[in-house]
Amino acid sequence: MGRLNALLTPSMEDYLEKIYELIHEKGYARVSDIANSLAVQPSSVTKMLQKLDENEYVSYEKYRGIVLTARGHKMGRLMKERHAMLADFLRMLGVQEDTLQKDVEGIEHHVSPATLEALQSLVLFLQSHPDVLSSFLAFREQSSERSSP
Repeated sequence: MGRLNALLTPSMEDYLEKIYELIHEKGYARVSDIANSLAVQPSSVTKMLQKLDENEYVSYEKYRGIVLTARGHKMGRLMKERHAMLADFLRMLGVQEDTLQKDVEGIEHHVSPATLEALQSLVLFLQSHPDVLSSFLAFREQSSERSSP
């Protein structure tokens, strides 16, 4: 997850993830779809698409549509996988869904590739050892009961 995204800003990562997601859900991504999904103005989407095109993550021609390049596809997939892994991790910890998505957005751009790799290993470990996860959740429950007034 580290080398390719050296040129990517957190905003560029969000756009690539959204474009990747839209293309896989609908078969295409339009400026209006991206703008609605990210709650931004279409003009902001157009500017970002031009940057992504310059950096060879997408092929974009006004009024023609958006195509992910091989590089863009790879980065979009990695962003989507990173997002899903962090969501799985927070879910395992018992974080509520309404908090979870905000927290994933905050974490995903501010954690090093080494930390993400360690979290991925922990998620895989906990998925492979549900007894350990159950023990942790029981411990967490007991801890919160002791600290409650």
